[in-house]
Amino acid sequence: MRPEILPTHTSALFESAVERAAELLRAGEIAALPTETVYGLAANAFDPEAVEKIYQAKGRPAHNPIIVHVASYAMTAECVAQWPDSAARLAKSFWPGPLTVVLPKSAKVPEIVTAGGRTVGVRWSSHPFIQAVINKCEFPLAAPSANRSNEISPTTAEHVRKSLGAAVKLIVDGGAANVGIESTVVDLASGRPRILRPGMIHDESLAAALGEPAMSGEAGDSAILRSPGMLPKHYAPKAKLVVLNWDSTEQLQSRIAPYKISGQDVHVVAHTHIPSDQRFRCVSVIPHDPEAFARALYAELHRCDEEGAKLIIVESPPDEPAWRGIIDRLARAGA
Repeated sequence: MRPEILPTHTSALFESAVERAAELLRAGEIAALPTETVYGLAANAFDPEAVEKIYQAKGRPAHNPIIVHVASYAMTAECVAQWPDSAARLAKSFWPGPLTVVLPKSAKVPEIVTAGGRTVGVRWSSHPFIQAVINKCEFPLAAPSANRSNEISPTTAEHVRKSLGAAVKLIVDGGAANVGIESTVVDLASGRPRILRPGMIHDESLAAALGEPAMSGEAGDSAILRSPGMLPKHYAPKAKLVVLNWDSTEQLQSRIAPYKISGQDVHVVAHTHIPSDQRFRCVSVIPHDPEAFARALYAELHRCDEEGAKLIIVESPPDEPAWRGIIDRLARAGA
């Protein structure tokens, strides 16, 4: 059975889709909804049976926690046990927006959401549709990306349909995601702030809001993940993905020769050094701008899969703070 796909491009359609999504979510079902980062697969965050349906639909491992989406500070207070000054500083600067803060969870958040952990990631999305649905439901939504586990995250409703199909009853089409990669995740529950997952809100911006630099990576070797996006292989296309630098088409050909794959099976995603498109099946060009690159990246990887690429070559991004989220996604996609 095909999922129900509802558009939102007029006020009437928007309101109708909000009503339908809220109806399903209040009944303990799941729905795929647009956010500014990627599309999310949502369920009532306070209903463990509804959240279990997310894990089943995605084939998501039970040890991978889910971010909780809110639409007010009052709702945030229902989800967390503490609200330190560091959280207030970040929220004032970046909420609503693509930032998740990890804090001690409240008793209302079931352990299935946090994968058995004592902390929860909370985000206030800037997308008007998911905000409207949360306000209509009057409860927060657990919502990881709306795709099969470890696959490329969806930035359009069509990506969701191709990945999940009949596993989800409703997909709301809010157009292409504006940010394009998942939120920055900052852990505020382990002493000094730590960036668990880089994103488009980068470390220099976070340091300016916090008044101190944030550290990178988890504190210690905890067996319980505090954030999604921490697994070594994630966001991965079907084809092998390799990140390379090159100065000429000939140098690029030399560097991919060890993979022993015909150029007609190779897709290249470039931003600065554009190789000859006669040597490869497809050459895509994304502007040398981190926001534009992030917005287009997953759509390009989806297209490479759809066209049967066997090897995807991505031109290495600059090693600069604004590109760290993109570097992270490419590293996990190519793991």
